[in-house]
Amino acid sequence: MTSHTVSAADAGTWLLGDLTVNRIGFGAMRLTGSAALHQGTPSDRGQAIGVLRRAVELGVNHIDTAAFYFSRLRLANELINSALAPYPDDLVIATKVGPARDAAGEWTTWARPDQLRGQVEENLRQLGRDHLDVVNLRLMGQDSISEHFGALAELRDAGLVRHLGISGARPEHLAEARAIAPVVCVQNRYSIDTPGDDEMLRACAELGIAFVPFFSIAGEGRMAGAVRAEHDEVHAVARAHGVSPAQVRLAWILQNGAHVLAIPGTGNPDHLVDNVAAGALRLTEEDLQLLDGVGRSAS
Repeated sequence: MTSHTVSAADAGTWLLGDLTVNRIGFGAMRLTGSAALHQGTPSDRGQAIGVLRRAVELGVNHIDTAAFYFSRLRLANELINSALAPYPDDLVIATKVGPARDAAGEWTTWARPDQLRGQVEENLRQLGRDHLDVVNLRLMGQDSISEHFGALAELRDAGLVRHLGISGARPEHLAEARAIAPVVCVQNRYSIDTPGDDEMLRACAELGIAFVPFFSIAGEGRMAGAVRAEHDEVHAVARAHGVSPAQVRLAWILQNGAHVLAIPGTGNPDHLVDNVAAGALRLTEEDLQLLDGVGRSAS
């Protein structure tokens, strides 16, 4: 498939609250450099900006980012601002709050409820926006989120935030959050070899809430990227369709339900085109059965 025929619209659309997005989006984490956010060689600024602009040209209108996505020389939000402002009317930018990193890149204590406004305002400043389209409360193993989600609901009522979501969450967190304010998305780790979140996947489908997996390509590699030896089953399906293993992983994610949104990230222009093209790939029932077996054997 050549790049001029590729469109994020091929994956179909979903509503994040009242915002229509193509189901293939873009994750900004890897734009800041290599794998582990603050470690390794910084990315090429011009190439990162070019990737963002190319993504929008290809129909991507859902970008996932966070103020804590930064390396020694790069901030994801600043790259997005530089590349895309003034923003297209249909572009939806989702960000996350809760975790925090110091200037050296080390993780610090999870934000208190009264600190979330400062995190939201930092995202607003870096992105050059007067409101945030979607803000996800990123959990770090907490049992209760009512105070934190309640603080975000107040910011939504004040007009700083349009829609709310949760990330790294369990079904009981979803119920707790929905009792406070509407939830438009749940962003959890999910991939062929790390499924394990089927209960949340089904709950979101039943409630009409977007399920947004992260590390869908990296799988067990997580922040380090796709460093594992790829599974034979993924290679077999890729060969059968004449596509890459990464494209198979994205197509599998999307075929888990019409409410599933993919947010693959890359700083490589060619990988970007391949990722967007995966939205047009339709796996057969035989493919899906073969790939589902990877998850069962990994669990």
